[in-house]
Amino acid sequence: MTISSGEIKRNMTILLDNEVYQILDWQHRQAPKAPPTLTLKVRQISTGNVYERKLAGNQKLTLAETEIRSSQYIYSDNDLFYFMDNESFEQFSANKDLLKDSINFFSEGDSIDMLMYKGSPIMVELPPSVKLQITHTEIGIKGDTQSSATKPATTNTGFTVNVPLFIEENDFININTTTGEYTGRAD
Repeated sequence: MTISSGEIKRNMTILLDNEVYQILDWQHRQAPKAPPTLTLKVRQISTGNVYERKLAGNQKLTLAETEIRSSQYIYSDNDLFYFMDNESFEQFSANKDLLKDSINFFSEGDSIDMLMYKGSPIMVELPPSVKLQITHTEIGIKGDTQSSATKPATTNTGFTVNVPLFIEENDFININTTTGEYTGRAD
């Protein structure tokens, strides 16, 4: 299916050079006495790299027929991670290379959204923030009142993050999935 530049929406997936891209932003320009141009800011799904692509303003874009499936993470076996579709209960796997750093932000039983293309997962869509449990951290030094003092802590997913000294083992914390930074205690 093709669309014109007037039908573009943010987060839409398109095919360019036989690769799937996600549209992050766009700008359509019509300069006097010049052909129209379309500037797209896109993320290449397979690599995660962000590019700026300039196209002819009247060029039709091909939509990538993708769908978002709410899935539950079941378990991992070496480099394969297994998920179950929450609606059809169908199981599918995703390679560690596809998941990249997102494996730091979910554990067994968690529900996450997977972007699917032609029945195969191509990208994980994480929420902006996740709640993880601290499994190991050193005890904070008593009397250290420096407001920005931090210590390393390991979460239940194996991810290491710097947290304030008052955080202890078994505490739940919120982590920003974009930056991987501690954002606060979780309720």
